[in-house]
Amino acid sequence: MMQSPRWIGNSEVDIPVARSNRRVSFLRFLWRYPVFLLAFGPPIFRPNEGIDATKGNVDIWSFFQVGWLALIAVRAILRLASAHTIFMPQQVRSILRYSFFLGLLFLASAAYSPSHFVSAAYSILYFLTWICVVEFIVDAYRNPPDWIQCLLHLRLILCLLCLLVLITVFINPILVMRVIPGIGIRLAGGAVAPITAICPLIAIISAYAFLHSLESKARSTFFFLVGLTGTVITQSRGSELALILSFAILIAGWAKTSRRAAYVFISGFMASILLFGGLLGVVGGEHMWNSFNRGQSSQGIASASGRTDIWKFVIQYCMDHPQGMGYIAGFRIIFRQYFALGLQVNVNRIGNGHNSFIDILADAGWLALTIYLITMVKIFRIGFRYAQEHTYMALASDSASRHTLRCALVLLIYCLANGMDTADFSVPLRGAFYLQNIIICLILGISARMIAASRS
Repeated sequence: MMQSPRWIGNSEVDIPVARSNRRVSFLRFLWRYPVFLLAFGPPIFRPNEGIDATKGNVDIWSFFQVGWLALIAVRAILRLASAHTIFMPQQVRSILRYSFFLGLLFLASAAYSPSHFVSAAYSILYFLTWICVVEFIVDAYRNPPDWIQCLLHLRLILCLLCLLVLITVFINPILVMRVIPGIGIRLAGGAVAPITAICPLIAIISAYAFLHSLESKARSTFFFLVGLTGTVITQSRGSELALILSFAILIAGWAKTSRRAAYVFISGFMASILLFGGLLGVVGGEHMWNSFNRGQSSQGIASASGRTDIWKFVIQYCMDHPQGMGYIAGFRIIFRQYFALGLQVNVNRIGNGHNSFIDILADAGWLALTIYLITMVKIFRIGFRYAQEHTYMALASDSASRHTLRCALVLLIYCLANGMDTADFSVPLRGAFYLQNIIICLILGISARMIAASRS
C-alpha cells in the first residue's frame, strides 16, 4: 500500500516527504519528465559535416533539431509559469546562477563573433536546454520520480539509439561509419547518435546496477556487454580511457560497501595484474601498444592526433584576445584562416577544438572557462556530499536516491574525462551535450531533495 504523504513545515515552502514507489511505463515516464527526450538528440540522418551553419546553410533536419528542443523547452516554461511556488535550496540555486551567467557570456560573445546570428542562436539554444533542467529540478523537488527508474529508462533510451545506429549501418553506413587510413573503420554514430558517449554510459549504468543488485544479474550483464562491445567498436581511445577511469572509480566505491566486496576487489585486482602480465609476455608489449594506438606514429600519439596543435592555437589566440572568438561560430570561422598546422585532415572540416574545456575557452574566453570549471566543481561538491552523508529521510527509497546519485556522479566523471578528447559535451544540438545535462539534472534533483530532508 502507498503511504499517505507527510509534509514538513518549511519557512519558504512545504515539501512532501513520502512519495509513491509505483513505477510508470516508459512512454508515460517520458511524458512526465520530457527532459529525458533530449537524450534522443534527436537523431539526424545526414553526414555530420553536411551543413555549415556559419555560412547560413540549413536544411529540414536543422529545423527538426531546433523544433525538438523548442517544444520541450516551451512545455518547461509553461509548467514553471503555472507553478504556485518555485523553491530550490540555495546550493542548487547557486549552481544554476553560474550556469545562466555562463550563458550570458556566450550571448555577449555574439557581439564580436564573426557570425553574430549563429552565436546568438546557439546561445538561445543553450538557455533553452537549461530551462528544461530547471523545470525538472523544480518538479523533482516537490514530486520526486523513482530515481532508479530514471537510470534504467535513460539506459533504455541509449540502447534504442544504439539499435538505430546499427540499423543505419545496413541502410546508409556512411552516416554512422568513418574509414580512417591506417586505423580502419570506426562506428562513431555520426549525427544519428554519438556511440562514443552512448555505449560507455550503458556499460557504466549496467556495471553499477550489477554491483549493487539494482536489477537481475543477467539483465545487467547483457547490457554491460552491449555497452562494452560498442565502446570497443568505436576505436576511440578517449572513450576507452575515460571508461577505464570510470570503472576504476565505480569499483573502488563498491569495494568500500562491505568487507566481502573489499576482498573481491583485492582478489580481482591481483588476478588482473597476473592476467595482464601473462598477456604481455605472450603477445608482446610492442604489439599491444600498437594495437591500442591503432598503428599510429609516435608523432601522432604525442600530438593526440593533431589535437595539441589545435589547443595551442586556441590558447595563443585567447592570450591576445581574452574574450575568446565567439560562441560556436568563432572557432569554426577563425580556425579556417590558420593553415600552419601539420594536420593530416582538411581544416575546413574541423568545427570545434576537440576538447570541451578548450572549446569553452575559444567560445567566450578565460572568464567563461573559469565559470564552467567552478560550476562543475560545485556540482561535484554537492553531489559527493549527499552521496556520502547520511540524511534522516522518512523514505524507504533513500537508498535508491543515494545509488542513483553515486551512479550519476560516475557518469559525469566519464563525460568530463571524455570531454578532454571531444567538444561534443559543450556544443548544443549534439547528443552528448544533452546527455551530460540530463546527468546534471539527476545530481541536482536528488541533492535538492536530500538538502530539504536534512533540514527537517
